[in-house]
Amino acid sequence: MLSRLCLAVALLVLPLSAMAQVERPLVVGMALEPPHLDPTAGAAAAIDEVLYDNVFQGLTQIAADGTVQPQLATGWEVADDGMSWTFTLREGVTFHDGKPFDASVAKFALDRFRAAGAENAQPQLFAAIDSVEAVDPTTLKITLSRPDANLPYSLGWGDAVMVHPDSADGNKQAPVGTGPFMFEDWRRGDRVILTRYDGYWGEPARVPRVEFAFVSDPGTALASLLAGDVNAYPNFPAPEQVPVLEANESFTVEIGTTEGEVILAINSARAPFDKLEVRQAISAAINRDVLIAGAMYGAGTPIGSHMPPHNPAYIDLTGENGYDPDRARALLADAGVTNLSLTITLPPPAYARRSGELIAAQLRQVGIDVSLKPVEWAEWLSSAFKGKDYDLTIVAHTEPNDIGIYGRPDYYFHVANARLDEVLAKLGTEADPDARIGLLQEAQRLIADDAVNAFLFVLPKIGVWDARLTGFWHDSPIQANDVTHVEWKE
Repeated sequence: MLSRLCLAVALLVLPLSAMAQVERPLVVGMALEPPHLDPTAGAAAAIDEVLYDNVFQGLTQIAADGTVQPQLATGWEVADDGMSWTFTLREGVTFHDGKPFDASVAKFALDRFRAAGAENAQPQLFAAIDSVEAVDPTTLKITLSRPDANLPYSLGWGDAVMVHPDSADGNKQAPVGTGPFMFEDWRRGDRVILTRYDGYWGEPARVPRVEFAFVSDPGTALASLLAGDVNAYPNFPAPEQVPVLEANESFTVEIGTTEGEVILAINSARAPFDKLEVRQAISAAINRDVLIAGAMYGAGTPIGSHMPPHNPAYIDLTGENGYDPDRARALLADAGVTNLSLTITLPPPAYARRSGELIAAQLRQVGIDVSLKPVEWAEWLSSAFKGKDYDLTIVAHTEPNDIGIYGRPDYYFHVANARLDEVLAKLGTEADPDARIGLLQEAQRLIADDAVNAFLFVLPKIGVWDARLTGFWHDSPIQANDVTHVEWKE
């Protein structure tokens, strides 16, 4: 009797965390379905949002606070001249099919990403790599053609996660990674299902199963939460419904920051958008405050160049091409452009569709005739992003610290600025933090001066989930819905 009484008392005084964790599946809602499931072969943010850290891992990881952390590499050293990096790899790691991860696999993956004709959407991440050597199973040496102070950060992107030679070609449909969750099923048009990988090298996932359910309609998103069909939206697509959820004690609502710069991209390879005055006129016709209020219900931060305000290098350039419809009309006249008709191509996210309606009305007020062309995500990727067949389009660039895309002449909005190329090239080799900030600020000014795009606002991270859940990210320093530390509490 005494032993039973002692046991009962002991159970009563156990820490709450030890008593409260519950083994229960998790359903996570997302607005967009990924076009495929290989983060190293596509630009769609939805791919990383399902798979980054959950299924696939990199040599390094961009953590919840935006810092670079070891992952499949336990550490690294850079040579004094900055021309080579040596990574020490973690032992005992296996892919979900049981195949071992080692330096030869890492070499294969990096060589694959940077090969001629590779599908990787971020080739600039690997541009400085000259060669990769598997010194021994746990030592990887990367030799560069020029110093690259950002290499550990670049290797933490979803585009650089590790893939095995035996499964790499099948990852689009049946991904095989090294993370705490393994792929179970993809019910197209509905959800992707992951289950906990029992052979994981690190701390096990805290939920046995996670389903990423695709809910494109903002109204349906709210209904799915209230009905319990979806437990969490790390990026809730209906900002107008936030007050309803904040008033409901059954839910946690957290408003954080993202790297999602929403831009009105301008195809400057197509006349008359190749004229600076026309690009400036488009920007001057747009009232960002009205846009944020109408499209985002006030949840968004205006920007004037390609940098989120939380970045230490950010400078406020919202006045550079600020709202001035009279100036917009004058600029069009100076450019000799009359009766301008254009089309805005709109991918599915609500921020794009809603913003498109408002921007069209504002452009019409300065004499520009506008047609709206809604497209599905796959069509946007093939026609606008890859095919560069558009006049204007609205999209959020959610990759972290991605100002380097403005140094890519083949990129879909066609930048051509020699001084900007010089600045970005220096940024790639500069290690001094203060000097880097100076270069980043000059790059922002050059992009704004050239009115490369019309810069609109930064997406907020509106996280909503069942109040019994913990472990979701507050901010989004990278496009990811990392659920590796999410757990149920009772």
